[in-house]
Amino acid sequence: MVNAIIFDFGDIFINLDNEAPIIAFNKLGLYEWNDDLRTINRAFEKGEISELEFIEGFQKYLPDATIEDIRIAWNSILLDFPLYRLEFLQLLSSKYRLFLLSNTDSIHIDKFQQKVGESFYSDFYQCFEKVYFSFELGLRKPEVEIFNYVLNKNDLTPKRTLFVDDKKENTDAAKALGINVWNLKVGQEDVVQLFENGILTP
Repeated sequence: MVNAIIFDFGDIFINLDNEAPIIAFNKLGLYEWNDDLRTINRAFEKGEISELEFIEGFQKYLPDATIEDIRIAWNSILLDFPLYRLEFLQLLSSKYRLFLLSNTDSIHIDKFQQKVGESFYSDFYQCFEKVYFSFELGLRKPEVEIFNYVLNKNDLTPKRTLFVDDKKENTDAAKALGINVWNLKVGQEDVVQLFENGILTP
């Protein structure tokens, strides 16, 4: 019997446009995501470099782009957060222990909070016992350590815990630890179908 649920954030609650940053950076003159940029991204997601260091990493390839140009292009991935998902989460929070576990960075979280406003993001965060962001933890999915950290810190039993994420590499890692998983198919499934899909029994 599941008594705790760990949720991913992007494309589970807030909708994402993964192509938008590619298009936005193309317009700034960046046409290829090389290994250096991928390394910078991972380091920023783990809080190993500052926001300025992250942006300067892009400016090496885009010397004419301002800090704000890069911030806007980077944040173009963030779309809307439908109210019905928050309402579903609020109902769920009275029946289950809920946790948020997201690979993300300070630029995206600042923009999310700015987009939805203080009342909305406060209501969202209050649904969870604890909110875990990779850039604050220094760990990121699918590293085993991040799952063990959340389990141990909150005294969670894997077989009584469900993990919901849209990336198979992440749900596979959690499943290997004995955690129940739902690899949500973006565009075909919605988090509010948690019970309809037989993932959980009401």
